[in-house]
Amino acid sequence: MRARETAIRIRSLRFVALLSAATLAIAVLSLLGCAGLVAPPAIAAADVAQPQAFDRALVRRGEQLAAVGDCNSCHTLPGGPAYAGGVPLATPFGTIHGTNITPDPQTGIGAWSEEAFRRAMRQGISRDGHLLYPAFPYDHFTHLTDDDLHALYAFAMTRPAVRQDARANRLMFPLQFRPLVAVWNLLYLKEGPVVAAAGQAPEYNHGLYLVDALGHCAACHSPRSRLGAEKADAYLAGGDAEGWHASALNTGSESPVPWTATALATYLRTGLVDEHAMTAGPMHGVVANLSRADPADVQAIATYIAAQMGAPDAARSARAESARRKAAQPLAAVQATAREQSPDKAVLALGASVYQGSCASCHDLGRGLSSNSALQMPLAVALYLPAPSNLVHIIREGIQPLPGQPGRWMPPFAGNLSDNELTALVTWLRHQATDLPPWSDVAQAVKSSSPEVP
Repeated sequence: MRARETAIRIRSLRFVALLSAATLAIAVLSLLGCAGLVAPPAIAAADVAQPQAFDRALVRRGEQLAAVGDCNSCHTLPGGPAYAGGVPLATPFGTIHGTNITPDPQTGIGAWSEEAFRRAMRQGISRDGHLLYPAFPYDHFTHLTDDDLHALYAFAMTRPAVRQDARANRLMFPLQFRPLVAVWNLLYLKEGPVVAAAGQAPEYNHGLYLVDALGHCAACHSPRSRLGAEKADAYLAGGDAEGWHASALNTGSESPVPWTATALATYLRTGLVDEHAMTAGPMHGVVANLSRADPADVQAIATYIAAQMGAPDAARSARAESARRKAAQPLAAVQATAREQSPDKAVLALGASVYQGSCASCHDLGRGLSSNSALQMPLAVALYLPAPSNLVHIIREGIQPLPGQPGRWMPPFAGNLSDNELTALVTWLRHQATDLPPWSDVAQAVKSSSPEVP
């Protein structure tokens, strides 16, 4: 009886909290409504010029910029028509679907003038005046130059028009009420150009612009607050996206071997570079796009990111030396670092057995793969991340090379390993290949990644 009363009391408190939040939101929205921020005016439908009216060089530049912006990852379903929308994006607040941005006048943006396009990119307002959810990173696109927006508009309006209605979003109450976004914009939308860094070379500042504006790298690689805003004091310090951890791109980089601008540029174009892991997860699509971007843009991004990581200090250099030393021998032969906390011996024994049976033939000095050698595990960044989710995903799902690109290949082990075996393998790899303390949530990460878990 007491448990039931407690449950009722909790539900009542939640209802009161929601009611109070809704009341506060209504009050704020009333003030914003007076300022015209909740219901912006619609922009009249336009007769957009025919594709042949756009300069080819301008369209080509727009195509390269769209690659830097990773636009098709959110606006193109796998196997579906390009830029026709429908891609589900899971967020802590529910699922939002990418929209149709082809020039179809009914279901896409075919009736959008360049003015309407620019307003959507910079202020997050659709042509008809409704507010866009910030899953569309207009808080970054707002910094784009007029010239780049013009090129992107030319590219979008020369795509094949596809008639495809938007899919319904599924958001928690009361976020279905779009005017609430006005409050978020008031707090977090900072319009204006990217400010160049004084005393830095043009390539650095071009990279700064691409990273902070079109590339919106911090959208995944920075942690977020409870309201879904990037934490300004943890810029590029690592974040979470779509069940994966986006590694830190600042001095907190988890990579056992420090990145250089040259290595980063190679990785961003190909997804593969010596002494670093190959691309997987959401980053796979980013690299696929950057492989088609202007190489000068990619090099500028790499230059800027490498500068944020900084020159390796003594601790990072020592970590790199340790990783290389361990990578020079079969992993089972490595003398594991003594720790105050160590996993259960039975778990470690099972993990070692699974590794020998399923992984060692490729990952110990690349046996069986000739010149296409597999990465030695002490060099794999997934083992150094704060959570085991990336490593679990990689083992379950495998890794495929980018379409049309040579690269390492790893088969998926989903169905071949039980949850207990996968948990033991991940636990053992962290213990054997790194000097870091054990992860505390491996079993939960394995359970969460199971195909049976919705």
